[in-house]
Parts: sequence; C-alpha cells; structure tokens
Amino acid sequence: MFDAMFLAILVGAGLIVISAVTSLVAFRIGAPLLLVFLVIGLLAGEDGPGGLQFSDASVAYFIGSLALAVILFDSGFNTRFKSLRSAAAPALLLATVGVVATAALVGVAAHFLFGLSYLEGFLLGSIIGSTDAAAVFFLLRVGGVTIRDRVRSILEVESSSNDPIAILLTTALVDLLVASKGAAGLSWEFAWQVGEQMGLGLALGVGGGLVMAAGINKLNLEAGLYAVVTIGAALLTFAATGLVGGSGFLAVYVAGLIAGNAPARGMASLRRFMDGLTWLCQIVMFLLLGLFATPSQFPQAVVPGIGIAVVLMFFARPVAVWLCLLPFRLRQQEIAFIGWVGLRGAVSILLALLPIIGGLPNGQTFFNVTFLVVLTSLALQGWSLRPVASRLGVVVPPALGPLEKIQLELPGTARHELAVYHIVPDSPVAQGQRLPRWARPSLIIREGNSMRLHDAGRIQSGDYVCIFAAPRLMPLLDRLFASPVPIPPEDPLFFGQFTLDPQQPIGLVARSYDMPLPRDPDMSVGEFIRRRLAGHVEIGDRVGLGGIDLIVREIDGSGLPRVVGLHLGSDDEPRLNWPFFLNWHDLKAAARAWWRTRRTHAEPMEPASPTSPRAEDSRSV
Repeated sequence: MFDAMFLAILVGAGLIVISAVTSLVAFRIGAPLLLVFLVIGLLAGEDGPGGLQFSDASVAYFIGSLALAVILFDSGFNTRFKSLRSAAAPALLLATVGVVATAALVGVAAHFLFGLSYLEGFLLGSIIGSTDAAAVFFLLRVGGVTIRDRVRSILEVESSSNDPIAILLTTALVDLLVASKGAAGLSWEFAWQVGEQMGLGLALGVGGGLVMAAGINKLNLEAGLYAVVTIGAALLTFAATGLVGGSGFLAVYVAGLIAGNAPARGMASLRRFMDGLTWLCQIVMFLLLGLFATPSQFPQAVVPGIGIAVVLMFFARPVAVWLCLLPFRLRQQEIAFIGWVGLRGAVSILLALLPIIGGLPNGQTFFNVTFLVVLTSLALQGWSLRPVASRLGVVVPPALGPLEKIQLELPGTARHELAVYHIVPDSPVAQGQRLPRWARPSLIIREGNSMRLHDAGRIQSGDYVCIFAAPRLMPLLDRLFASPVPIPPEDPLFFGQFTLDPQQPIGLVARSYDMPLPRDPDMSVGEFIRRRLAGHVEIGDRVGLGGIDLIVREIDGSGLPRVVGLHLGSDDEPRLNWPFFLNWHDLKAAARAWWRTRRTHAEPMEPASPTSPRAEDSRSV
C-alpha cells in the first residue's frame, strides 16, 4: 500500500517539477506556457509514453474546481480598482453579454455544421464561451509585449470575470438536457435560476471579502498563518455559496476583489504566497485534464473540433466583442485586437467534464471537441499575439528600461511602503539629477556598507537605496531610478510626429489642421482628451480629432496629460480597411459622410442658360 502511495507522489511531483522547469523552454521559444502544461499531461496519459490511466471525471472535476476557485480568487485579489474603473463597463459587458452572444453564435453554427440540436449547440458554446484568465494574464504580463493600458485592463478584467457566467450557463444547460426538458426549459424559471445564482454569488462574495479583510487586520497571528487563513476563508466562501444555491465561482472572485483592494497586514507576503499557489493550481489542473484526455479518440472529433475553433476565433468571438464594444470610444484596431485575444483554456476543458458526469449521450464528444478547440486556440492565438498586436498598432514602447526594485510593506496598516532600488548606470539619478525632498533615501548600501545620504554623497551606479514613500509616489520613484527609454524620433507611429502643449485650446489645434471644431473650442487639449476617455487617461491612449490623432505621451501626478503627441497619419500606420470593428461614434460619422457624398452626387446639374458663362464658353469653343 505504501509503495503505491510513494509511487503516486513520485509521479505527481515529478510531473509538476517537469512542468515548472519547461517554462524556461516556453519563454525562449515564445510558446504559451499553459499549452506546454497541457501537452505534458497528454504525454503522461494512457496514449502517451507515460501510459498513466486516469478516467474518473468526478475526481477530475472536484480537483479542478478547487484549483479554479483558487485561481479566480487570485485573479480578483490582483485586480486593482483603478484598472476595474477604467475598464469596468466594457469588460463586464464582455464578461456577461459577450459570453452569452459567443455561446449563441457557436451554438447556431454547431447546429448547421454538425447536426447538434440548438440546445446542445448552445451547451457547447457555453463550455467554450469564456476566455482563460491564466492564459491571458501570462501572455499580457509575462509575454514581453506591452499593450496599451486600457486595452490590457479590459482583457484582464474580462478574462477574470467571465468564468462564472460560463459556469452558470453550462451547469444550467446540462441540468435541462439531463431532465430532457429540451428548448422548452429555457423559460423565465431558467432565467430566474441563473439570476438567483448570480445574485447570491455577488452578495456572499462581497460579504466574504469584507469579513476576510476585517479579520486579517484584527487577528494577531503568526506571519505565515495569514495566508493560510485567507485561502481557507476563500474556499469557505466558495463552498458556502454553492451550498445555498449561489455561484461559488463568482463569490470567490468578488471576495478576492474586495480583500485584495482593502488595506490589510501582511499583504506583500500574502501576494507572494498566492502567486506560487496559483501557479501550482494551474499546473495541477492542466496536467490532470491532460491525463484525463484520450488522444486516440481525437481523430473522430478533428473535423467538428477544428470547425468549431475556426467559427469561434474568426466569427463568434469577434462579432460578440464588436457588438459589446459598439458604445465605447475604442479604436477599430483595439476592438479587433480584443476580438482576437480570446484564448480558451482549462476552464473550458473543466466544464466539458459536466456532460460526462451528467451522463449525456454525447458527453465524451463534447469533451474531445472542447479539448481540440483549446489546443487550437492556445497554439494559434497564443503564438500570434505579439505579431497581431504589432500589426494592429496596440503595442506601446516601454517607458522604463531596466528597473530592479524590492517593495516591502511596513507592519500594521501603515500608509507608507519601503522600496529598495538598485541604481542602474543610465538612470536619471545616476546621471546627476537632483532628488526632490520626498524622494531622499533613508539608507544607502554601497559595496556592502550601509550609510546615510549625507555620508554617501552623490548617489552612484550600483548603489542600493532604501526609501519610505506613499504608494502613489512609487511610479515617480521608478522614473528617477530606472533607465529611461527615449522615444525614437524616427518612429513616430506610437506617439506622433509632433508634441503639443495640453494647455492649448483644442479649437486652435482644429483650425490649424483644418479639422471640424469641437463643441467647446476653448477647452484645453488635456481636458478634451480626459473627457473623451471618460476621465481614465493612460500613456499611449489615442483620441481622434477629424483626420488626426492626439496621443498621450506623459501623465502628470493628477492623471492628466502632461505631454501630448500629434499624429497626422503615415503610410506605415496600421490600418484596417474593413467595415467592421468601428465603434458607434465612428459608424455615425461614416454614415453622415456617406449621406453627404450621396446627396452631392444625386443633386441634378442645372442646365446652362444662353447668358451664363458656361454657355458663352461653349459658343466661343
């Protein structure tokens, strides 16, 4: 008995270590890391060289659900309210209406292409309707590509919050099919059931997050126990919500969102613990789902799997994204990029276990098709993210170069943080820039010796400086101690050919370039940009003014543009000659322009009278 136990631990731990080490290869070749985990699980399975047999769908779903609950809690825990505010409306619309629209479009396609009933097609669409938070976070944060802040925030918030909706739809539809109610079961009772689960999940998630944040601050525990209590409370919220009929996955995400944004003791160590635990959960979930899959059955599902993947990536997801983002002032290229970054992952495969557990006749087919869709999505969309982002012009050059910083929290609930910077040779402070009073170090470590600022003299390259500062000042400190990345003048695509003073009136800019005057021509350029972006201004944001673009180059401490670039257009600018992905405001402008052109061509030309200049000219000829 003990030999079998040790063998199971040996194999499981070995697979986890192999998966973690292969991340080095994934980083080097640019492969989506989660695809690597999934392939390792397939190779270790019964049809691979490993030959391990695992076919218990209930156990796989149980372990996967626990891992997913931890991943969703961490997703909410690391989502800042600032990012949520700037992207809340479009992201939450994508996470709700977008998931339903994607599922419906995939369901209709599955009905006509492969003969599934509408309800079965809708179930398949619900299973693959949500994007994978782990895949999106990895590619956007670790993949080495810097996307415009608002676009990145929309994708991160959407991928973090759309799983509960897909889970609700899938579980409800499986129950309908198991009860043999058919499409007639899609009644107000069904809608009420889904709404009740969402409402309970939201309410209990908020309550659980508030209790969690308050409890961490009041309990006087050993430092290592705060993380244990937090993750235990998260799973408690998940389980309790599920027992009363709510959505545990929505509750645990909301609880993480509330707790992660509340001031609490031990937050830095808690984040490090959650980071490692989340990676472990992702590896375990992907390995387990890879082990459960049977590749020898895939040939029968290749045609429907690839067909559904094509419909999803090139039709259902882009159309759903476009419809959801119509009301928002996002550029055509940004909407197209969001439509492409819809990676599917472990959540879809996990949901594909439910038809098997429910005993549906096509349960294994649902699983195999979903597995192939996920493989295709991770391979095609994951590998193409960088070139697609560059082609659509949503990449922003990094404003800072090398930056080595250790950030520590002070005990209790102090409002200051301790940051330790390693000075790089070409940083502004190493080049002699004077430090403001609020940025003077409390301690300098040079060649292993600790000294105060007045003893150390001028800060030198290679020094370690320790600074106490408020969290809002950390981005300003980064600019002082990091290596700056200048904007190359020969590449004006991202930040414009010229710079503008944001205090200048917008009407002056419009008249100078013969553009339509805004409603308030005396408004400053900076205020014009702020209003067009609904108060959420980020570096790299672009605002159209007729045929030119105003681009945010730098932001001041109050969040307003400090330097604005002017882009007049060029042959190298990424353009989409498609009548799609235009927002509602661009569509109205295009419709007005088309109507004016049509009226101009439709007006009949007046016949020339004998005394008109045209008639005299014709007679002279």
